[in-house]
Amino acid sequence: MTLSHDLEVLGLPVSVVQGGDWRVASPIDGREIARVRTDTPADVEGKIAAAAMAFHAWRAVPAPKRGELIRLFGQELRQHKEALGRLVTLECGKIYQEGLGEVQEMIDICDFAVGLSRQLYGLTIASERPGHRMSETWHPLGPVGIISAFNFPVAVWAWNAALAVVCGNPVIWKPSEKTPVTALATQALFMRALHRFGDAPEGLSSVIIGGREAGEALARDARVPLVSATGSTRMGRALAPVVAARFGRALLELGGNNAMIVTPSADLKLAERAILFAAVGTAGQRCTTLRRLIVHQDRKAELLDRMVKAYGRVKIGNPLEAGTLVGPLIDRAGFEGFERAIAEAKAQGGKVLCGGTRVMAELHPEAFYVTPAIIEMPGQSAIVQHETFAPILYVLTYRTWEEAMALQNGVAQGLSSCVFTRDVQEAERFVGPDGSDCGIANVNIGPSGAEIGGAFGGEKETGGGRESGSDSWKAYMRRQTATVNYSDALPLAQGIQFDA
Repeated sequence: MTLSHDLEVLGLPVSVVQGGDWRVASPIDGREIARVRTDTPADVEGKIAAAAMAFHAWRAVPAPKRGELIRLFGQELRQHKEALGRLVTLECGKIYQEGLGEVQEMIDICDFAVGLSRQLYGLTIASERPGHRMSETWHPLGPVGIISAFNFPVAVWAWNAALAVVCGNPVIWKPSEKTPVTALATQALFMRALHRFGDAPEGLSSVIIGGREAGEALARDARVPLVSATGSTRMGRALAPVVAARFGRALLELGGNNAMIVTPSADLKLAERAILFAAVGTAGQRCTTLRRLIVHQDRKAELLDRMVKAYGRVKIGNPLEAGTLVGPLIDRAGFEGFERAIAEAKAQGGKVLCGGTRVMAELHPEAFYVTPAIIEMPGQSAIVQHETFAPILYVLTYRTWEEAMALQNGVAQGLSSCVFTRDVQEAERFVGPDGSDCGIANVNIGPSGAEIGGAFGGEKETGGGRESGSDSWKAYMRRQTATVNYSDALPLAQGIQFDA
């Protein structure tokens, strides 16, 4: 299949990705695949204004009717899963199986949101005053700004957009400047669903193409009450104060430095499979990538022997080809970060057990394929505490449970975590109040590959935000407590007497 064929199938005219001022290259081979037009400040202003106008109409549409639009969008995604999955692979470099999986996440969250559209439940609260009824209800919030990263170029938008739309809000999407074509293709599919839906306000969904300044415009604008941003901790530190200065909401899903504890009772065959996917999947470019392996000293030798052999079997290459497990890093900057981290790890006493080199450079000089690295470290040094967005797995050793938990929780990030154990006490302690301090804590499952039914996000420098399932929908709505007096008297709360 060609790019032009897939774009045609997805309903995105080829002319939209030609002749613009922004060059888009595929990390697979470094070749240019598109030139898209960036939005001017006037364009951005127009899209925010249109979303603000759309909100006034959309908030009055019954929630189950709003859910019908998302149901139609889910149908479009099901019909075009293969084409959009290929485009994801072409533009961000993850293997085709992962590209398909990302579109499936979009489909799944659409299903979740359709059900949610009939479950935006409030509360009835007992009033202390006779003849009074007190209730808590949820109402649409307003236009939602969504800033997404390159590594999940469409799924993260869908996590936010599906919930935001059924909650009564328009969405304004600022995708990564590295993956604008997938965003435009997704918008084209959404517009198809809108056409089938019929009566929906203009400006309900829009895409802003641009760099940092476009994201800053969303952060500054008071007409956008919620900005949901996925990216680096550095980005979150810059964005959150801008949103807070105007008393807006920032939903942040930032960096991760995820660990796995392997205990004496662990099933090493199970752990090996989990480590391999979590550490090398997406070429280590997931926020939930496994970066720290904390293994008991009695199991280290056997586990590392297994992992070095497993890494040696991993096929690295074109992510569109069957059998490939590791595609390229996104760009040169990603590769330079990989090289720099390995050099720093060595300087801090690390021993490279395997990987850590660039491959296929002669075949693709402008693409950056690397061999995933395993590095044994003497302790949790500065580089181990830093999130490098590349396939580097640091190995640490522990003797006691307390040492393992101190290592697990001893980093600034708090996204995902896991333990491999057959000891029920260890398992329960890990997910208990004195266990993992992360937003995600798994037992005998790796840290990567979350389902949409659970709220996704983490603590500390990960930002504290939650996207996708559970009660994450509440972030996209405003809460209102209402009291109705149906009596003939006016008693005051707390028994206060105030008679003139």
